[in-house]
Amino acid sequence: MHASRQNIKVQQLVTCVAVILFIIKLWAWYITNSVSILTDALESTINVITGFIGLYSLYLSAQPKDSNHPYGHGKVEFVSAAIEGTLIFVAGLILIYKSILNISSPHELQKLNSGIVLIFISAILNLIVGLYASKTGKRNNSLALMASGKHLLSDMYSTLAIIIGLIIVSITGFMWIDSAVALVFALIIIRAAFKILRQSIAGIMDEADLKLLGKAVTLLNTHRKADWIDLHNLRIIKYGSVLHLDSHLTVPWYYNIHEAHKAIDELETTIKSHFGESVELFVHTDACFEFSCKLCQLESCTFRKHDFIHKIDWTIENISANSRHQLP
Repeated sequence: MHASRQNIKVQQLVTCVAVILFIIKLWAWYITNSVSILTDALESTINVITGFIGLYSLYLSAQPKDSNHPYGHGKVEFVSAAIEGTLIFVAGLILIYKSILNISSPHELQKLNSGIVLIFISAILNLIVGLYASKTGKRNNSLALMASGKHLLSDMYSTLAIIIGLIIVSITGFMWIDSAVALVFALIIIRAAFKILRQSIAGIMDEADLKLLGKAVTLLNTHRKADWIDLHNLRIIKYGSVLHLDSHLTVPWYYNIHEAHKAIDELETTIKSHFGESVELFVHTDACFEFSCKLCQLESCTFRKHDFIHKIDWTIENISANSRHQLP
Protein backbone atom coordinates (compact mmCIF):
# COMPACT_ATOMS: atom_id res chain seq x y z
CA MET A 1 0.00 0.00 0.00
CA HIS A 2 2.95 2.32 0.70
CA ALA A 3 4.14 1.88 -2.90
CA SER A 4 0.67 2.73 -4.22
CA ARG A 5 0.55 5.95 -2.20
CA GLN A 6 4.00 6.88 -3.40
CA ASN A 7 2.99 6.26 -7.02
CA ILE A 8 -0.01 8.56 -6.63
CA LYS A 9 2.11 11.35 -5.12
CA VAL A 10 4.66 11.11 -7.93
CA GLN A 11 1.89 11.14 -10.55
CA GLN A 12 0.42 14.23 -8.89
CA LEU A 13 3.81 15.90 -9.31
CA VAL A 14 3.96 14.76 -12.96
CA THR A 15 0.51 16.22 -13.64
CA CYS A 16 1.30 19.57 -12.01
CA VAL A 17 4.57 19.85 -13.93
CA ALA A 18 2.75 18.98 -17.19
CA VAL A 19 0.35 21.91 -16.67
CA ILE A 20 3.22 24.30 -15.92
CA LEU A 21 5.21 23.15 -18.96
CA PHE A 22 2.19 23.50 -21.20
CA ILE A 23 1.81 27.14 -20.16
CA ILE A 24 5.54 27.83 -20.66
CA LYS A 25 5.59 26.29 -24.14
CA LEU A 26 2.42 28.07 -25.24
CA TRP A 27 4.02 31.33 -24.16
CA ALA A 28 7.21 30.47 -26.07
CA TRP A 29 5.20 29.65 -29.21
CA TYR A 30 3.17 32.84 -28.90
CA ILE A 31 6.24 35.10 -28.82
CA THR A 32 8.26 33.20 -31.50
CA ASN A 33 5.64 31.81 -33.94
CA SER A 34 7.83 28.68 -34.21
CA VAL A 35 6.13 25.53 -35.52
CA SER A 36 8.71 23.31 -33.76
CA ILE A 37 7.85 24.96 -30.43
CA LEU A 38 4.19 24.46 -31.32
CA THR A 39 4.86 20.73 -31.74
CA ASP A 40 6.35 20.75 -28.26
CA ALA A 41 3.32 22.62 -26.90
CA LEU A 42 0.88 20.23 -28.56
CA GLU A 43 2.68 17.26 -27.05
CA SER A 44 2.40 18.95 -23.67
CA THR A 45 -1.39 19.00 -24.05
CA ILE A 46 -1.13 15.23 -24.27
CA ASN A 47 1.06 15.27 -21.15
CA VAL A 48 -1.66 17.14 -19.27
CA ILE A 49 -4.45 14.80 -20.42
CA THR A 50 -2.48 11.62 -19.78
CA GLY A 51 -1.26 13.03 -16.47
CA PHE A 52 -4.82 13.19 -15.16
CA ILE A 53 -5.66 9.79 -16.71
CA GLY A 54 -2.57 8.25 -15.11
CA LEU A 55 -3.43 9.83 -11.76
CA TYR A 56 -6.93 8.35 -11.83
CA SER A 57 -5.64 4.92 -12.88
CA LEU A 58 -3.10 4.87 -10.04
CA TYR A 59 -5.80 5.89 -7.57
CA LEU A 60 -8.07 3.11 -8.85
CA SER A 61 -5.32 0.49 -8.96
CA ALA A 62 -4.48 1.26 -5.31
CA GLN A 63 -7.99 0.29 -4.20
CA PRO A 64 -8.18 -2.99 -2.25
CA LYS A 65 -9.56 -6.18 -3.71
CA ASP A 66 -13.29 -6.68 -3.64
CA SER A 67 -15.79 -9.37 -4.65
CA ASN A 68 -15.90 -8.06 -8.22
CA HIS A 69 -12.12 -7.70 -8.54
CA PRO A 70 -10.50 -10.59 -6.64
CA TYR A 71 -7.08 -9.80 -8.14
CA GLY A 72 -7.35 -6.08 -7.39
CA HIS A 73 -7.71 -3.13 -9.77
CA GLY A 74 -4.14 -3.02 -11.10
CA LYS A 75 -5.09 -3.85 -14.70
CA VAL A 76 -6.43 -0.32 -15.11
CA GLU A 77 -2.81 0.86 -15.40
CA PHE A 78 -2.50 -1.03 -18.69
CA VAL A 79 -5.65 0.67 -19.97
CA SER A 80 -4.28 4.05 -18.89
CA ALA A 81 -1.00 3.41 -20.71
CA ALA A 82 -2.91 2.32 -23.84
CA ILE A 83 -4.93 5.56 -23.83
CA GLU A 84 -1.74 7.56 -23.35
CA GLY A 85 -0.01 5.77 -26.23
CA THR A 86 -3.00 6.36 -28.51
CA LEU A 87 -3.11 10.08 -27.71
CA ILE A 88 0.63 10.43 -28.27
CA PHE A 89 0.25 8.68 -31.65
CA VAL A 90 -2.55 11.04 -32.72
CA ALA A 91 -0.51 14.05 -31.64
CA GLY A 92 2.41 12.77 -33.72
CA LEU A 93 0.23 12.54 -36.83
CA ILE A 94 -1.02 16.09 -36.33
CA LEU A 95 2.53 17.34 -35.94
CA ILE A 96 3.65 15.59 -39.12
CA TYR A 97 0.84 17.21 -41.08
CA LYS A 98 1.59 20.71 -39.76
CA SER A 99 5.34 20.30 -40.25
CA ILE A 100 4.97 19.30 -43.90
CA LEU A 101 2.72 22.31 -44.56
CA ASN A 102 5.25 24.68 -43.00
CA ILE A 103 8.24 23.21 -44.86
CA SER A 104 6.58 24.15 -48.17
CA SER A 105 5.81 27.69 -46.95
CA PRO A 106 8.06 28.66 -44.01
CA HIS A 107 7.22 31.79 -42.01
CA GLU A 108 9.29 34.37 -40.16
CA LEU A 109 10.27 33.64 -36.55
CA GLN A 110 10.45 36.25 -33.80
CA LYS A 111 12.19 36.65 -30.41
CA LEU A 112 14.04 33.35 -30.79
CA ASN A 113 16.38 33.99 -27.85
CA SER A 114 13.49 34.40 -25.41
CA GLY A 115 11.75 31.30 -26.82
CA ILE A 116 14.92 29.22 -26.53
CA VAL A 117 15.36 30.19 -22.85
CA LEU A 118 11.75 29.30 -22.04
CA ILE A 119 11.78 25.85 -23.61
CA PHE A 120 15.25 25.14 -22.16
CA ILE A 121 13.72 25.66 -18.71
CA SER A 122 10.94 23.23 -19.66
CA ALA A 123 13.53 20.65 -20.78
CA ILE A 124 15.29 20.78 -17.40
CA LEU A 125 11.99 20.31 -15.55
CA ASN A 126 11.11 17.39 -17.84
CA LEU A 127 14.47 15.73 -17.17
CA ILE A 128 14.21 15.98 -13.38
CA VAL A 129 10.58 14.85 -13.08
CA GLY A 130 10.87 12.23 -15.86
CA LEU A 131 13.85 10.50 -14.22
CA TYR A 132 12.11 10.57 -10.83
CA ALA A 133 8.87 9.13 -12.24
CA SER A 134 10.67 6.41 -14.23
CA LYS A 135 12.81 5.37 -11.26
CA THR A 136 9.83 5.26 -8.90
CA GLY A 137 7.67 3.40 -11.44
CA LYS A 138 10.36 0.78 -12.02
CA ARG A 139 10.93 0.30 -8.28
CA ASN A 140 7.20 -0.04 -7.59
CA ASN A 141 6.34 -2.05 -10.74
CA SER A 142 3.95 0.67 -11.98
CA LEU A 143 3.49 0.68 -15.77
CA ALA A 144 1.42 3.89 -15.64
CA LEU A 145 4.17 5.75 -13.80
CA MET A 146 6.91 4.32 -16.03
CA ALA A 147 4.91 5.41 -19.11
CA SER A 148 4.58 8.93 -17.68
CA GLY A 149 8.31 9.06 -16.94
CA LYS A 150 9.28 7.83 -20.40
CA HIS A 151 6.92 10.31 -21.98
CA LEU A 152 8.48 13.21 -20.07
CA LEU A 153 11.99 12.05 -20.98
CA SER A 154 11.12 11.72 -24.68
CA ASP A 155 9.58 15.19 -24.44
CA MET A 156 12.86 16.45 -22.98
CA TYR A 157 14.93 14.97 -25.81
CA SER A 158 12.64 16.48 -28.44
CA THR A 159 12.80 19.85 -26.67
CA LEU A 160 16.60 19.81 -26.69
CA ALA A 161 16.63 18.99 -30.41
CA ILE A 162 14.18 21.81 -31.05
CA ILE A 163 16.52 24.18 -29.17
CA ILE A 164 19.41 23.08 -31.39
CA GLY A 165 17.25 23.60 -34.48
CA LEU A 166 16.23 27.08 -33.37
CA ILE A 167 19.86 28.02 -32.67
CA ILE A 168 20.74 26.90 -36.22
CA VAL A 169 17.82 28.94 -37.59
CA SER A 170 18.97 32.04 -35.71
CA ILE A 171 22.51 31.62 -37.11
CA THR A 172 21.69 30.69 -40.72
CA GLY A 173 18.33 32.35 -41.25
CA PHE A 174 16.95 29.18 -42.90
CA MET A 175 13.38 29.12 -41.64
CA TRP A 176 12.56 25.70 -43.12
CA ILE A 177 14.90 24.06 -40.55
CA ASP A 178 12.31 24.84 -37.87
CA SER A 179 9.68 22.70 -39.61
CA ALA A 180 12.19 19.97 -40.54
CA VAL A 181 13.17 19.53 -36.88
CA ALA A 182 9.50 19.38 -35.93
CA LEU A 183 8.91 16.65 -38.55
CA VAL A 184 11.79 14.48 -37.32
CA PHE A 185 10.60 14.57 -33.74
CA ALA A 186 7.01 13.97 -34.69
CA LEU A 187 8.24 10.63 -36.07
CA ILE A 188 10.13 9.96 -32.82
CA ILE A 189 6.95 10.71 -30.87
CA ILE A 190 5.03 8.16 -32.96
CA ARG A 191 7.72 5.54 -32.31
CA ALA A 192 7.46 6.16 -28.56
CA ALA A 193 3.67 5.81 -28.81
CA PHE A 194 4.00 2.39 -30.48
CA LYS A 195 6.30 1.16 -27.69
CA ILE A 196 3.87 2.27 -24.97
CA LEU A 197 0.94 0.68 -26.83
CA ARG A 198 2.87 -2.56 -27.33
CA GLN A 199 3.70 -2.84 -23.64
CA SER A 200 0.18 -2.00 -22.47
CA ILE A 201 -1.47 -4.51 -24.85
CA ALA A 202 0.99 -7.19 -23.72
CA GLY A 203 -0.07 -6.53 -20.11
CA ILE A 204 -3.78 -6.61 -20.93
CA MET A 205 -3.30 -9.92 -22.77
CA ASP A 206 -1.21 -11.37 -19.90
CA GLU A 207 1.69 -11.95 -22.25
CA ALA A 208 4.60 -13.77 -20.61
CA ASP A 209 7.28 -11.35 -19.47
CA LEU A 210 10.43 -13.27 -20.40
CA LYS A 211 12.72 -10.77 -18.69
CA LEU A 212 10.78 -11.09 -15.44
CA LEU A 213 10.65 -14.88 -15.74
CA GLY A 214 14.40 -14.95 -16.39
CA LYS A 215 15.07 -13.01 -13.18
CA ALA A 216 12.81 -15.37 -11.23
CA VAL A 217 14.49 -18.50 -12.65
CA THR A 218 17.98 -17.17 -11.85
CA LEU A 219 16.89 -16.32 -8.31
CA LEU A 220 15.31 -19.74 -7.71
CA ASN A 221 18.31 -21.64 -9.10
CA THR A 222 20.67 -19.63 -6.88
CA HIS A 223 18.67 -20.18 -3.67
CA ARG A 224 17.28 -23.63 -4.46
CA LYS A 225 16.53 -25.85 -1.46
CA ALA A 226 17.17 -29.60 -1.42
CA ASP A 227 13.51 -30.47 -0.81
CA TRP A 228 12.37 -28.34 -3.78
CA ILE A 229 12.55 -31.47 -5.89
CA ASP A 230 10.76 -29.99 -8.86
CA LEU A 231 9.19 -26.67 -9.82
CA HIS A 232 6.96 -26.40 -12.86
CA ASN A 233 3.93 -24.64 -14.34
CA LEU A 234 5.38 -21.34 -13.14
CA ARG A 235 3.42 -18.26 -14.30
CA ILE A 236 3.84 -14.62 -13.36
CA ILE A 237 1.02 -12.17 -14.01
CA LYS A 238 1.33 -8.44 -13.35
CA TYR A 239 -1.59 -6.46 -11.91
CA GLY A 240 -0.44 -2.87 -11.45
CA SER A 241 2.30 -2.91 -8.81
CA VAL A 242 1.42 -6.46 -7.66
CA LEU A 243 2.97 -9.62 -9.10
CA HIS A 244 0.94 -12.85 -8.94
CA LEU A 245 3.06 -15.99 -9.09
CA ASP A 246 1.47 -19.42 -9.63
CA SER A 247 3.49 -22.66 -9.62
CA HIS A 248 3.57 -26.34 -8.73
CA LEU A 249 6.22 -27.37 -6.21
CA THR A 250 7.17 -31.02 -5.82
CA VAL A 251 8.19 -32.01 -2.29
CA PRO A 252 8.94 -35.44 -0.72
CA TRP A 253 5.81 -37.60 -0.67
CA TYR A 254 6.09 -38.29 3.06
CA TYR A 255 5.95 -34.60 4.10
CA ASN A 256 3.02 -33.71 6.33
CA ILE A 257 1.03 -30.48 5.82
CA HIS A 258 3.28 -28.45 8.12
CA GLU A 259 6.47 -29.59 6.39
CA ALA A 260 5.06 -28.90 2.94
CA HIS A 261 3.88 -25.46 4.07
CA LYS A 262 7.36 -24.71 5.41
CA ALA A 263 8.81 -25.44 1.95
CA ILE A 264 6.29 -23.03 0.41
CA ASP A 265 7.18 -20.38 3.01
CA GLU A 266 10.85 -20.71 2.07
CA LEU A 267 9.93 -20.30 -1.60
CA GLU A 268 7.86 -17.21 -0.80
CA THR A 269 10.66 -15.68 1.29
CA THR A 270 13.13 -16.22 -1.54
CA ILE A 271 10.84 -14.56 -4.11
CA LYS A 272 10.01 -11.58 -1.88
CA SER A 273 13.66 -11.04 -0.97
CA HIS A 274 14.21 -9.93 -4.57
CA PHE A 275 10.84 -8.69 -5.83
CA GLY A 276 9.60 -7.07 -2.61
CA GLU A 277 6.47 -7.57 -0.59
CA SER A 278 4.09 -6.76 -3.48
CA VAL A 279 4.08 -10.42 -4.57
CA GLU A 280 1.25 -12.91 -4.15
CA LEU A 281 2.11 -16.61 -4.44
CA PHE A 282 -0.31 -19.41 -5.17
CA VAL A 283 1.70 -22.61 -4.87
CA HIS A 284 0.28 -26.10 -5.38
CA THR A 285 2.34 -28.87 -3.79
CA ASP A 286 2.86 -32.20 -5.55
CA ALA A 287 4.22 -35.40 -4.03
CA CYS A 288 7.33 -36.87 -5.62
CA PHE A 289 7.31 -40.18 -7.54
CA GLU A 290 9.89 -42.90 -7.84
CA PHE A 291 11.43 -41.35 -10.97
CA SER A 292 12.09 -38.19 -8.96
CA CYS A 293 14.81 -39.96 -6.94
CA LYS A 294 17.30 -39.60 -9.79
CA LEU A 295 16.88 -35.80 -9.64
CA CYS A 296 16.42 -35.38 -5.89
CA GLN A 297 19.27 -33.79 -3.92
CA LEU A 298 17.74 -34.47 -0.49
CA GLU A 299 20.48 -36.56 1.12
CA SER A 300 18.49 -37.19 4.31
CA CYS A 301 15.73 -39.08 2.45
CA THR A 302 15.33 -42.61 3.87
CA PHE A 303 12.82 -43.69 1.22
CA ARG A 304 15.10 -43.32 -1.80
CA LYS A 305 14.51 -45.93 -4.54
CA HIS A 306 17.25 -44.81 -6.94
CA ASP A 307 20.62 -43.13 -6.63
CA PHE A 308 20.86 -39.44 -7.41
CA ILE A 309 22.20 -38.97 -10.96
CA HIS A 310 22.27 -35.23 -11.57
CA LYS A 311 20.41 -32.00 -10.95
CA ILE A 312 18.27 -30.49 -13.69
CA ASP A 313 18.84 -26.75 -13.83
CA TRP A 314 15.62 -24.79 -14.09
CA THR A 315 15.12 -22.77 -17.25
CA ILE A 316 12.28 -20.58 -18.50
CA GLU A 317 11.19 -23.44 -20.75
CA ASN A 318 11.12 -26.33 -18.25
CA ILE A 319 9.94 -24.30 -15.26
CA SER A 320 7.00 -22.93 -17.28
CA ALA A 321 5.92 -26.29 -18.70
CA ASN A 322 2.96 -28.06 -17.10
CA SER A 323 4.85 -31.32 -16.55
CA ARG A 324 7.25 -32.70 -13.98
CA HIS A 325 10.94 -32.80 -14.81
CA GLN A 326 12.33 -36.19 -15.73
CA LEU A 327 15.61 -37.53 -17.02
CA PRO A 328 15.46 -38.56 -20.69
